[in-house]
Amino acid sequence: MAATETFDVTAIRTRFPALGRRGPDGRPFVWADAPGGSQMVDAAIEAVDRRMRAGASNTHGVFPVSEEIDALIADARHAGADLLGCDPQEIVFGQNTTSLLLHLSRSIGRTWGPGDEVVVTRLDHDANVRPWVLAADDAGATVRWVDVRPDDVTLDLDDLAGAIGARTKLVACTLASNAVGTIPPVADVVAMAKHAGALVALDGVHLAQHRSIDLHALGADVVATSPYKYFGPHQGMAAVRRELLASLTPYKLRAAPDENPDRWESGTQSHEALAGTIAAIGYIAEVGDGDRRTAVRLGYDAFEAHERELARRFLEGVATIAGVRLIGIADPARVTERTPTFAIRVGDQHPIETSRELGDRGIFTWDGHYYAIEVFERLGLLESGGAVRIGFCHYHTLEEVDRVLEALADLAR
Repeated sequence: MAATETFDVTAIRTRFPALGRRGPDGRPFVWADAPGGSQMVDAAIEAVDRRMRAGASNTHGVFPVSEEIDALIADARHAGADLLGCDPQEIVFGQNTTSLLLHLSRSIGRTWGPGDEVVVTRLDHDANVRPWVLAADDAGATVRWVDVRPDDVTLDLDDLAGAIGARTKLVACTLASNAVGTIPPVADVVAMAKHAGALVALDGVHLAQHRSIDLHALGADVVATSPYKYFGPHQGMAAVRRELLASLTPYKLRAAPDENPDRWESGTQSHEALAGTIAAIGYIAEVGDGDRRTAVRLGYDAFEAHERELARRFLEGVATIAGVRLIGIADPARVTERTPTFAIRVGDQHPIETSRELGDRGIFTWDGHYYAIEVFERLGLLESGGAVRIGFCHYHTLEEVDRVLEALADLAR
């Protein structure tokens, strides 16, 4: 399906078995918790199953199944490179994004010392905050914090400019907030960091569900993602600039490979998850057209066009519901600055109660801080339960958005 064709969400939904599940009332569940993890596409489910049925083996053996695993890993690196706009040798796999960033930060932090500075933001998921804070603490380096603008929960670029200086060694920033959907102007962030000679580590976990990512076009050094957020299995995958990988010394076992990127992958990987990740990336490419790298970007273009309509529908609708507070960018004209992920509070109701009542209606959402601790602390909402997160992606329909809005209106009465 070319990205320029009409987006057939009905056909898309047939590719996701979980979307067929129904509640006691006979209506399909509304999986409005996509930011916490997307549903898995059929091709990825089948790929995991096929790999496990074909037999297990470790790598670098001199027999057929082991050779299959070696080929699988190579294929996974190529697929990851097509997704993230880099070279296959710049793709690193791990258990999850958090463990990958902890691993990388520990090694990068070995190059820092007293007087050095690290910049993190209050917009980020803690996985792209705490690893760098811990590494800075170990090195005796200073952490500089970048604030958010509380009116629309966007990154304060003036504060960022003041935080970056001659001593800055690394700037960590999200490509999109998993809490409120904000897409910061990352080109500006990278430009400021590079002008100071700093490394840039970007959290692409949330954005990768919605838009394409290109490591080298961004000018970044690290982009971390999680395939379970873009229709695949639980796994971590990062694109790391080749020169950076080569310049660092990883914490690894003596018997582990000494070549990049293998030396960064601690222990035995989940080979079935690699198979599922290849298939998930292949699915995105199917929605596009052309060779896989080009098709992935066209697939995301199709996702984005559909998701803008979902976002407009929700923003226009929620604005009419008295008693529902939207946290973040609220103007439907600014949908290009956000993903279709929304944080809300319903009156004085605790978020867990709102989420529970929506769940009783077959609408699945998340409550709390979703590891974006700094955002909710800055907004004064952390102690009172954070917010309810409602998140859509390309397989959702306008009718599902309407159903969520109707339920919110009912709860707000």
